[in-house]
Amino acid sequence: MKYLGIAPARPKIGVFDFTGCEGCELQLANKEETLGPFLDAIDIVNFREVTTAQGDDYDIALIDGCISRGDEIERLKKIRQNAKVLVAVGSCASFGGVNRMKNVLDLAEANTEVYGKEFKETLYTRSIKEAVKVDLEIPGCPVSKAEVERIVQHLVWNVAFQFPNYPVCLECKQRFSTCRMEMGELCLGSITRGGCNAPCPAGGLGCWGCRGPAPAPNYKEFLALAERKGMDMQLLAERLNFFGGFEGVLK
Repeated sequence: MKYLGIAPARPKIGVFDFTGCEGCELQLANKEETLGPFLDAIDIVNFREVTTAQGDDYDIALIDGCISRGDEIERLKKIRQNAKVLVAVGSCASFGGVNRMKNVLDLAEANTEVYGKEFKETLYTRSIKEAVKVDLEIPGCPVSKAEVERIVQHLVWNVAFQFPNYPVCLECKQRFSTCRMEMGELCLGSITRGGCNAPCPAGGLGCWGCRGPAPAPNYKEFLALAERKGMDMQLLAERLNFFGGFEGVLK
């Protein structure tokens, strides 16, 4: 696209997958109504799911997935060296995601139980920032493509962008959704960063915290409320640890 006859610079972007389901990458290729303009604004030089191109001359690297093997660390370091900006995309990249649940296990014992003598290399799960410097994190499982598009506009054209500084609870109220906690169901919406438009509570499912902590979360009051509501503390611990964003909140 041109403006006043001048074609804007198109940043070169590489998208890379590590340990994860690659659902966040699929989000980038979905939402067809904006896919054309999105692709017109950038130059994809590496994105296994949508192109055979495998260039290393990218300006921005989008990283999907977490780190769970030694070879992934070395690969990630090379990507970091090439990229001017490195962005962790999704809960796995930002916090470790569901894969982080294995960190409470004895990996050698678990490996033997699952694979027997066919031992597989594995490490305790790490987020991307635990391995290399990360310039920006986009939380969510999966990420919101609209949010990714706004962030790309911010990185490319310096369009103003700011992550929401309120919890998911606010978006529930905006949607007139019935509070799941008031219904006796566990929900992390009061301590989870907003920006997703609260689809889970609106659909009858308490928030699982995939976007990680909201700014200045009041953990003390949340845990006290959960106790007053008679929530199962073991279930609460599992929910808090599910995506890795609240690790250590409940000892």
